[in-house]
Amino acid sequence: MCGAPQQRPFDSMTRSNSDTTRSEPWHVTPTEDIFSALATDETGISSDEADRRVSEYGTNDIHDAERTSVLDLLVSQFRDPLIYLLVVAALLSLGVGFIPGGHPNYTEAAFIALIIGANGLFGFVQDYQATRSIEALRELASPDATVVRDGQNLVIDAEQVVPGDIIRLEQGDAVPADARVLDADELRTNESPLTGESTPVEKTTGTVDDDTPLAERHNMVYKNTTVVKGRGSAVVVETGMETEVGGIATQLGEADDHQTPFQAEVEQLGKQIGGLVVALIVLVIAVQFLFTATDPVAILLVGITLAVAGVPEGLPAVVTFTLALGAREMVDRNALVRRLPVVESLGSVDVIVTDKTGTLTENRMTVTRLYASGSVVNLSDSTVQSRDGLPAGRQIAADGNERSRPGVAPLLRCGALCNNVDRTDDEYRGEPTEIALQRLADEAAIESTGERIREIQFSSERKRMTVLVDDGELTAYLKGAPEVVLDRCDSILEDGEVHELTDDKRQEILDQTTSFAEDALRVLGFASKTIDDPSAAPDQIEDEMVFLGLQGMIDPPREEVEEAIADCHSAGIRTVLATGDNLTTAEAVGEQIGLDPDGALTGSEVAEQSDDQLTRTVEDVDVFARVTPDHKVRLLNALQDNGHTVVMTGDGVNDAPALTQADVGVAMGQRGTDVARQASDMVLQDDNFATIRDAIREGRGIFENVRKFVNYLVSTNTGEVLVVFLGVLLGSLLFPAQFSGTSEALILTPILILWINLVADTLPALALGADPHADGLMDRPPRPTDEGVINTRVLVSILTIAVLLAVTGLSIFFYALNRTGSLLRAQSLLFTFIVVVELIRIQVIRSRYDQTLRSNLWLVGAIGVSLLVHLAVLYTPLHDFFQVVPLSPVEWGWIAVGFVVFLLLNVVLSALNSRIFESRTSE
Repeated sequence: MCGAPQQRPFDSMTRSNSDTTRSEPWHVTPTEDIFSALATDETGISSDEADRRVSEYGTNDIHDAERTSVLDLLVSQFRDPLIYLLVVAALLSLGVGFIPGGHPNYTEAAFIALIIGANGLFGFVQDYQATRSIEALRELASPDATVVRDGQNLVIDAEQVVPGDIIRLEQGDAVPADARVLDADELRTNESPLTGESTPVEKTTGTVDDDTPLAERHNMVYKNTTVVKGRGSAVVVETGMETEVGGIATQLGEADDHQTPFQAEVEQLGKQIGGLVVALIVLVIAVQFLFTATDPVAILLVGITLAVAGVPEGLPAVVTFTLALGAREMVDRNALVRRLPVVESLGSVDVIVTDKTGTLTENRMTVTRLYASGSVVNLSDSTVQSRDGLPAGRQIAADGNERSRPGVAPLLRCGALCNNVDRTDDEYRGEPTEIALQRLADEAAIESTGERIREIQFSSERKRMTVLVDDGELTAYLKGAPEVVLDRCDSILEDGEVHELTDDKRQEILDQTTSFAEDALRVLGFASKTIDDPSAAPDQIEDEMVFLGLQGMIDPPREEVEEAIADCHSAGIRTVLATGDNLTTAEAVGEQIGLDPDGALTGSEVAEQSDDQLTRTVEDVDVFARVTPDHKVRLLNALQDNGHTVVMTGDGVNDAPALTQADVGVAMGQRGTDVARQASDMVLQDDNFATIRDAIREGRGIFENVRKFVNYLVSTNTGEVLVVFLGVLLGSLLFPAQFSGTSEALILTPILILWINLVADTLPALALGADPHADGLMDRPPRPTDEGVINTRVLVSILTIAVLLAVTGLSIFFYALNRTGSLLRAQSLLFTFIVVVELIRIQVIRSRYDQTLRSNLWLVGAIGVSLLVHLAVLYTPLHDFFQVVPLSPVEWGWIAVGFVVFLLLNVVLSALNSRIFESRTSE
């Protein structure tokens, strides 16, 4: 081998496609100019030059420049106002022991620490899973590569590949970097890991247009794709993070870690609760120091009690349970939720941006129209049985007369024989177009046996394929582009007889081809003839053939999609089709499924619009064709800038940035890549658009349940805060002997409040998560994004309940304290009153949604268990641990009276509340 030539300087400024110094991207640039820009040629670069380029430009790997460490991820879970409040409460519980006369309360501190740890662990697991998308990109990388160095073929670590390397590609190889094809011998690559398209891509040399979508740049090969057929060579133009997949990794790393509206609201709620509780603690401490000279230990205990009372400790667990329950329901409907908070976000979705293939369509090319013997035969999809060579089990509409029948069998037979599908039983393997031809022939029971003698392969230049088959006589069968097939024919089969192919007949066939294509059908022409010499030249064999007819095929819409889109429309949800298919196909499919194709735009037209223009365009256009993943991101940005909550579907690696940025990113489970699934919030296990509709319905129902238990839990905590706050102030004024100068004078102890929050309240709240969803969820418009779980009406309800609970509860407390003189008995009465009110009040909340106890037996069980456990606390030795006393029947009577008063006031105020809000709504 000769040595490598002397290397020219490598101009790094020309390397990046995004660099403004490049006048043309790599797929447009002539090969000679690429060699010049990269200082290389067909013999490759030298090893020394390769080492220099690795040192200067880095290794050919995918990395996350700002990767968050596991420790940082864990610590971030505890950066929350409510967590801070609980930490302070736990420390104060222990710190009391350092004050003279105080005793550390290890039980309370342990309870609080357990809550903090459980919440932090759950959040860590969720966030850690979300970091896996870039790792999935790394796992796709090739381990080694064959390059030309120093004029010799060398196998090297793929991370050492540099721009300017010449790589050799064979069937089964993984492409190590982005490269421009230099030569291709039937070279085909599987680019589904990058684009999501399963059909192998044939590679050629030469240049393509500047605006050619990535999936159609046939002169390029890309990192992380694989060679499935043939061989070739290519010059590396981009490596590492400069490759297409590297750019995707960069976008994933830069993607905002966006919160769902519910997450943002819970965080804001935590800040508000924290601020309120701190303010109340300061106020209580100031009052006690200034007016009552309360013992310091008592002041600390009041602070601990207020902190514990203000935090809805059970809220994270109930939210998690409800979302997980909803996620489980979605799994039964073929939607796998990867990030729980988006379950609730689905309830506010108002736009769905969806791909076509496999989501709106069956992802199965199907022959739907034939042209034979001068007539058109339309086929509808159903079970097919043979009848005179026709797929008679499909309902047939012949545009013409029945004379089309004799010509159909030869047409279908040609499609089956001129075919490379691998068929075993009912399973077909091969290219979608050929599978459609073979399946139709099988459905019609067409005999397609015979010994194949020779194949003249299809190529992008020939646009046709021919096989020679010995089926009793040696016959050549040809299929290809209709105009190409017609050029090879001089006769036509009509009514079972061969006639001359006249110019008028040729024009009729071309007109019919155009008609098929206008309906978004992919059209192939078919011909045959008997031959004598199987070794003859291809041009001789493919000449003077008999034209048999046309077969038109399409990936048809799923039967349920039109109804699903109509349901979404009724629910105020708009559907937008964004596909890589051509404009004609996109418009035809859009119209078939109920979208408005008027004004449909292509990706190049999207690229020409400014961001301001696009924000207006996306409100009026339902169909976008020839869009790339970059176009999808722009469409998504425009919709979100307009205030929409958007579902975005995707399946390829290059869809990952859009999936990450969408409010709800939805990946395909059957044909999606691992990277797309890792970047998504939800995976469709059946790749079906109707599943998105079902998930949105579930999300709306879950939101209703979330609103119920947030109302339930937060009103309880607000009531407890008022009870403790007002109780301490009133106790110091009404009963100074018992509330001043003592560390034992508390309205409720922290352990009792924790018990109410974690057991008495949380069990029923968990059961609320299983409430059946109301009817008509998809007859309402989406929830506005600025309408939180706690809207004005719910807030008024929460405050009303809290005030009523505080007033009636403290009335019972001070009445019992005055009658019995026992602080312990008064605390026990108040403790029990709050539990009873909460267990019964839960049904009061549900009644607003027209739900009875019979509709949720889990709730009945939860109320029963909570009540029994509470009785166990009162009437078993547990009462010593909780520092309560058993109640007498008379005392239960006091509780009953208090509850009746509470209930009557609640009914009156709720009715007034409803009347006020209904009158505002009518206005």
